[in-house]
Amino acid sequence: MMRKLLPPKPFYYEGGEKAVLLLHSFTSNPSDMKKLGRHLQKNHYSCYAPVYSGHGLPAEDLLTYGPSDWWQDACNGYQFLKNKGFEKIAVAGLSLGGVLALKAGQELEVIGVVTMSVPIQRKAAFLQKRAFYYAKRYKQLEGKDEDQIRLEMENLRHLPLDSLIEFQKLIDGIRDNLAGLTAPIHILYGELDEPLYQASAEAIFQSVASNQKNVKGYPNSIHLMTVGKDMNAVNEDILAFLNELPWQL
Repeated sequence: MMRKLLPPKPFYYEGGEKAVLLLHSFTSNPSDMKKLGRHLQKNHYSCYAPVYSGHGLPAEDLLTYGPSDWWQDACNGYQFLKNKGFEKIAVAGLSLGGVLALKAGQELEVIGVVTMSVPIQRKAAFLQKRAFYYAKRYKQLEGKDEDQIRLEMENLRHLPLDSLIEFQKLIDGIRDNLAGLTAPIHILYGELDEPLYQASAEAIFQSVASNQKNVKGYPNSIHLMTVGKDMNAVNEDILAFLNELPWQL
C-alpha cells in the first residue's frame, strides 16, 4: 500500500531574548535539531530551524536543488529571526548545516558559531552515495515494492549530479576562506565518526581567526551528534559556549 509522506516543517521555539539559528544535515530535516532546540529554549534561548529546499521530498526532487538554494534557506532563517526583533544571533549546524554555519560566520553578522560533524573536503561521489541511500529509504517508507524501487533507483543514477558537484565546491570555498571567520566558534566531532571529521575539526580550529575558539570530540558519538549517546553532553557544552558570548555588549 502506497503512503504519502508528509514533508518536514521548520520549527520556532521562543524562549528568550537571545536567538540561535539551527541548521540540519544533508538529506535530513529539522528533527535533528529539536532536542537541542528544546534544551536551549528551556535555558532562555529562542531557536529557529529552517527546512532546506527539497529535503523531506523524494530524491528526484531533492537533487533539483543545490547548495545555493540551501544557503538561501539559511539566510532566510537568519532573516526570520531578525524580523522577530533579535539583534544578535548565533548559529549552530550539523554536517551540511555546520558547513553553512561556517559560511554564516564568514558572511553574516553572527555573535557565535557552533559546528558539529563538519567535513572540509567531500567528493561528489560520496554525496551521491548519501543521496541514493536517502532515495531508497524514502521509497521503502512510501511502501513501494522492491521491483519498483529497483527501477526508480536505476533511473535516478542517470540524473545529472550538478547539485552534488556544487556542494563539493561550496565546501572547498568555505575551507579556503576560514581565515575570514573571526566570531567565537565551538567545533564538535564524534570520535566514532569517520576520521575525516576529526581531521576537519582540527583544521577548522587551526585555520579560523577567532580569538575565542575550542574543539572537542565526543567518545560515544557517530555523525548525528544531536541525537546520539552523547546528546546531553553536546547540548550542555553548546549551552555553556552560548552563555559565554557577549550578548549584552
